[in-house]
Amino acid sequence: MSETDPHRPPDDAITQGARARIQGRPRDACPYPVNSPERTAWLEGYDGSPADRSPDRPLDNG
Repeated sequence: MSETDPHRPPDDAITQGARARIQGRPRDACPYPVNSPERTAWLEGYDGSPADRSPDRPLDNG
């Protein structure tokens, strides 16, 4: 009998990065090689935003 939950999403690089941040691990703890798609995904999960999205602009207070 398998212990995997069919309702649980796969443990992808984005999920791993998010989990690393929650656990207090440093950003440079990414286990994937530089310039790999997995590293980009891991850092997206860690940072909580897609790598190809520019930062949000500040709201105008006027």
